Amino acid sequence: MSISTLRRSARETVSGLPPGFWWLWLSTLVNRTGAFVLTFLSLYLTLELGHSAWFAGLVVALHGLGGVAGSPLGGVLTDRWGRRPTMVTMHLAGAACAAALAFVTSAWGIAAVVLLMGVAMQAVRPSINATIADMVPAHDVRRAYALNYWALNLGFAIASIGGGAAAFLGYRTLFVVDAVATVLCAVIVFLRLPETRPERPAPTEGKPAAEEKVSTLTVLRDAPFRTLVLLNLLVCLVFTAPWIGLPLTMADQGLSASSYGVVIAVNGVVIVGFQLLVNKLTDKRSPVLLLVLSSLLFALGTGATALAGSSVAFAATVVVWTVGEMIHVPTNAAATARLAPEHARGRYQGVMGMSWAVAGFVAPILAGAIVGGPGPDVLWAATAAIGVLAAAGYATRLRKALAEDEDVVTAPVPVPGPVPSPAPAPVVVKGENAEDAEDAEDSPLNA
Repeated sequence: MSISTLRRSARETVSGLPPGFWWLWLSTLVNRTGAFVLTFLSLYLTLELGHSAWFAGLVVALHGLGGVAGSPLGGVLTDRWGRRPTMVTMHLAGAACAAALAFVTSAWGIAAVVLLMGVAMQAVRPSINATIADMVPAHDVRRAYALNYWALNLGFAIASIGGGAAAFLGYRTLFVVDAVATVLCAVIVFLRLPETRPERPAPTEGKPAAEEKVSTLTVLRDAPFRTLVLLNLLVCLVFTAPWIGLPLTMADQGLSASSYGVVIAVNGVVIVGFQLLVNKLTDKRSPVLLLVLSSLLFALGTGATALAGSSVAFAATVVVWTVGEMIHVPTNAAATARLAPEHARGRYQGVMGMSWAVAGFVAPILAGAIVGGPGPDVLWAATAAIGVLAAAGYATRLRKALAEDEDVVTAPVPVPGPVPSPAPAPVVVKGENAEDAEDAEDSPLNA
């Protein structure tokens, strides 16, 4: 592949998106570039304040627990307040928590602040994802999610390098810088990002608008979407396991902590270096095919960890499941946007985000218990089996739902037929069609 071909592919990958998307992209990059709290929190708690490793792990888990509550909260606020007010409010709340960590030293105070930070950081994500779905044409939504995910990882890589180099300034200084970057992110959103929430449908015959009837419980009753959430939870468990199990497995084989640092850095390097290429190769592919492929890559990469015996081999397994990550994250977000009605995009993204938060809380505990009990090989065999199960679920339970929805969304004109209205056919929301819901309810995953 020539240089000119690569340049043309890169141009095609980033072209054609509305200006508002790029302001949102910039806000994501700025926010993640200053994301020092989670990266250095455990070191701050153990080395600076003298707390035990057990307490540090508990505090990090509390951050994930806050996200379990924050994601559906953010979804509701996104649909009721609007996308921009929710983003600004939650960014400012996260900034306040980061700044507070620079001054709070008591164990209970730190635990409370980190819990609230988890709520705020996770609550902002449904508004971001809903905004992308609002402003980007349907056929470009997955590409937009991939670009935003690339910005997130690029910012995180910069934060990791910059934070390590600036650690001599003190952890508290890094937390203040994190707060300043998050405030700047909120300012960008407030000044440059337009509100994209669709207008509320007008009430008819004295009845409230349809928007008023949508709740988190209503979202969970959407059978195809519920299946998507459950399958994503399985994938998230597999994806999260290496972040705890991999360093323990490498240490069990006598490899140093620095070796693990190099191996896990491969994840960020691959995403930053190849996300645009992967997005180009997977563009316009079937979402079900991509979700199946990503699940199998997660299964292969994590399962092969049991066979690795050197840093190079461990790094190779990280490359495999990282490619799965690059495919899965934007595809899953786009599938969520497709299944959600316009006025409930925030709630749908919030429920989907909750599956990530639950996995972030549960997987580290399970992975640590399995490695410390039956052993690392059992952990990696389990992740491989779960990944294959998720792939089978996507292939058998969501093929019809996502394929039909994709046909409706991407159709340039209404298909002629016995449609009573000459207006373009509305987007079909899976789970609100009785026949689709009955078909999907037969799945054991929906029990």
